[in-house]
Amino acid sequence: MSETILVTPDRLAMIPAALRASWTRCASHYAIPPTGEGCIELLCGAELRQACARMGPLMKTTEPEVDRLHGIVSTLDYTVLLADPNGIILTRRGDSLQEKGNRRWHLWPGASWSEKQVGTNGIGTCLVENRPVTVHMDQHWLLSLRYLACSAVPFYGPDGRVAGALNVSSTRPDPEGRIAIMMEAVLVDAARRIERRSFLHAYGSHTVVLLGESNDISLPMVALDEARVVVGATFAARQMLKLGDADSNVCFDLGTRGRGVPDFQEAERAVIEGALAMSGGKVAPAARLLGISRSTLHRKIRAMEG
Repeated sequence: MSETILVTPDRLAMIPAALRASWTRCASHYAIPPTGEGCIELLCGAELRQACARMGPLMKTTEPEVDRLHGIVSTLDYTVLLADPNGIILTRRGDSLQEKGNRRWHLWPGASWSEKQVGTNGIGTCLVENRPVTVHMDQHWLLSLRYLACSAVPFYGPDGRVAGALNVSSTRPDPEGRIAIMMEAVLVDAARRIERRSFLHAYGSHTVVLLGESNDISLPMVALDEARVVVGATFAARQMLKLGDADSNVCFDLGTRGRGVPDFQEAERAVIEGALAMSGGKVAPAARLLGISRSTLHRKIRAMEG
């Protein structure tokens, strides 16, 4: 059994509140020595190809966004990294002048940045906590990473599961960390674009409905088949419709009754409200989005209000 590493209250107080849970895990759960080396070996070519293959169609879907991100952050000396759900870097976009430094810091395809192995870092911590994370210089758990700055966000696949993480890192960061908020905002936008692109690709032959706006990484979208059955839902939509985890099948009927799905009435209400929001409260466009008649939608709205 690993020994717990002591972190003094004074030292923990110097870390942003958002990172203290990660530091506590590093000390008490992982017991990673702060003087450790972290990731020192890269996957071989065959292992990296296998990791990319496991990403499936999403690997191709992410390429335009990774390129777009690089175009935005490269002028600030940041490199873009795409990681799988285990924290393994699959691809990189960076200027040639940064290549030597990126290799030295293992900001390179085949490197593992899981929190369990490397401690508090953008990729690993955002995957553990399922939220945007910025780690600036000595906020990293490992002392060897104290000159590195990174921001990362997880992104979701069309099945509602975390599919990987987007990261931007700099080996020559602004000491004050003033651009971190901007970096997170850019990454969140890219994560939403990847999810939207992958969901539309997966359900290209279906009617896709956006259930309002989102303040989070995931967009609330559902896919309807010709029979008005919801057959796909993003992570945010599953949360909104109380559909449970991503392992549960999505299938409920807007025209008759739900088939074995808990909270059907609440789910139907959320879908209808989302369609109305998209159509500015107008019933006819909302009915077209949902694939039902205006009279049916009017009846459902009256039932909701009753």
